[in-house]
Amino acid sequence: MTKLIFLDAAGTLFDVRGSVGEVYAQQAKKFGVTVKSEELNAAFYQSFASATPMTFPGIEAAKIPQLEFEWWQTVAAKAFQIAGIFHQFSDFPQFFVELYAHFATPEPWFVYPDVFRSLNRWQQQGIELAVVSNFDSRLYPVLKALNLAEYFTSVTISTEVGAAKPQPEIFTAALQKHNCTAENVLHIGDSFKADYCGAKAAGLKAIWLNREQERVALGKLPLTETKLEQCSSLDYLTF
Repeated sequence: MTKLIFLDAAGTLFDVRGSVGEVYAQQAKKFGVTVKSEELNAAFYQSFASATPMTFPGIEAAKIPQLEFEWWQTVAAKAFQIAGIFHQFSDFPQFFVELYAHFATPEPWFVYPDVFRSLNRWQQQGIELAVVSNFDSRLYPVLKALNLAEYFTSVTISTEVGAAKPQPEIFTAALQKHNCTAENVLHIGDSFKADYCGAKAAGLKAIWLNREQERVALGKLPLTETKLEQCSSLDYLTF
């Protein structure tokens, strides 16, 4: 029986209302900058995809929040540059201070409708729950603001570990917080590469939460896999 479930955060438990581009555009409008949200959303994901992983190995904990801030500021600035409207800001640093703080509140987020039902069901079954995420330290206030924090006995994030999914070190760090071996833990997340393949490579059981019903070629599966364990909703998972 499953006794411990690791869950990803953004894209699994909650997600951005509308799109990142919409939120960025709404906040930019307060600073007199107008941009089409669709173009900005595409620019954001281009910038995000080209960024180095948000990990800070060997850095003392007190310095991590500032490094997270600077990492995201670089990603956001590049997104507005790609969209061709960065020059319209009279004070981009001040804009980003407010944008960054905004994403630490519940306002830009929504919780997927299957989440509370599933978390309550699993807790009633005596299953321990934990979060393993590549999010930054704003995850703690976000989980609390969305009324999710109380469900989890531990939260492990990449910036604190110094390794990001799919690297095995982040799963190992999470396991060390619980009296459980990898083969007895299930990890659920929305990223095929980071969550499913990463967890499998670290020795955990895994389920890909494929909310968008994406297709993945079987040739991309880990070599030890003969089938892809996936679902489109947490409601489908029973233990």
